[in-house]
Amino acid sequence: MNFVEELKWRGMVHQMMPGTEELLQKEQVTAYVGIDPTADSLHIGHLCGVMMLRHLQRCGHKPLALVGGATGMIGDPSGKSQERNLLDEETLAHNVSCIKAQLARFLDFESDAPNRAELVNNYDWMKEFSFLAFTRDVGKHITVNYMMAKDSVQKRLNGEARDGLSFTEFTYQLLQAYDFYYLNTHKGCKLQMGGSDQWGNITTGTELIRRMGGGEAYALTCPLITKSDGRKFGKTEQGNIWLDRRYTSPYRFYQFWINVADEDAERYIKIFTSLGREEIDELIARHREDPGRRELQRRLAEEVTKMVHGEDDLRAAQEASQMLFGKSTKEALMALDEQTLLDVFDGVPQFRIDKSLLEGEGTKAVDLMAVTTQCFPSKGEMRKMVQGGGVSLNKEKLAQFDQPVTTADLIDGRYLLVQRGKKNYYLLIAE
Repeated sequence: MNFVEELKWRGMVHQMMPGTEELLQKEQVTAYVGIDPTADSLHIGHLCGVMMLRHLQRCGHKPLALVGGATGMIGDPSGKSQERNLLDEETLAHNVSCIKAQLARFLDFESDAPNRAELVNNYDWMKEFSFLAFTRDVGKHITVNYMMAKDSVQKRLNGEARDGLSFTEFTYQLLQAYDFYYLNTHKGCKLQMGGSDQWGNITTGTELIRRMGGGEAYALTCPLITKSDGRKFGKTEQGNIWLDRRYTSPYRFYQFWINVADEDAERYIKIFTSLGREEIDELIARHREDPGRRELQRRLAEEVTKMVHGEDDLRAAQEASQMLFGKSTKEALMALDEQTLLDVFDGVPQFRIDKSLLEGEGTKAVDLMAVTTQCFPSKGEMRKMVQGGGVSLNKEKLAQFDQPVTTADLIDGRYLLVQRGKKNYYLLIAE
């Protein structure tokens, strides 16, 4: 496959240096994307760059994922309004190992293929570099005038940041440029890719390579991903959507993609999946005929969740999604882990009860639901709804209004789910 053509139809090319496409058609190219290890998980804001590497490998080229163990200690000013906190060596080492495990879901690091992916860490070549050696051997090749002209620097200097731009951050551009030079020299890497906000840093790298050794180097960036309403992609009220289940459960991850707007779904399915052009065109056409079915969003959510979390977590997320709106069973409810349970029923009314009420013979359902809590306004209404088959406890219809509820009914030893009618849920938390 032609890599540049693949990116173009997917809407993933923003800027590209002349000669880049010709190089990629001529030979197997080694290319890299840099990832800042400021956390021990990637979030979906990183996904576009990771997918560029995935598509690159599928097109027969060799991907390098550079984790910035050294530059992560400084912080990139591009797109930032203030200087970030600096991380210590131990934290960065932990973050790097976690990120590699996540990248292995997207890239082939293990096969014997000549284009197998590699993870590189710029700390490995920067840790022995003294300040004097760096300024003498590298700094002399790039002028301050050249560095000052970059958009990322100008925006910070022209009032976007309260505190201006520190010398530490100013050097980031040169350090990233040296990464490209190092990989060009030691790994034969000729192409650096990244988001459009990285164009200035990447082209400084191509300039440094040209001035220090005359090597061949190119740049390619993808657009920064936004939502159709202009808001930042990947941000929710709960914060970032992470690839690690400790921070974002597979259910919440799946729900993020299910709930994207129609216009966004058409763009995102091209960028964030490996589905082919014909299949995507068919999905979009069917979606436009009947947007209400949300077929496009469902397929997008399936593909990305499966890629990030695997088949089992995808199925669990789909089953959990049926919990509120579809037919579900007590067995499916009991199978939910605690975080997914809380995510599914986030926003429903909650009542805290004393766990001792449920011990021994327990308490009558009518007392629990109409006296201890306010799931029902009165015992009479609760009794009437039970007789009509309209009350469920943990997804099983209550046969008797005075049926005992005991600790044996608790989900995860702590929760009870009451359903009144089709749509009204209450989560009881025993403490």
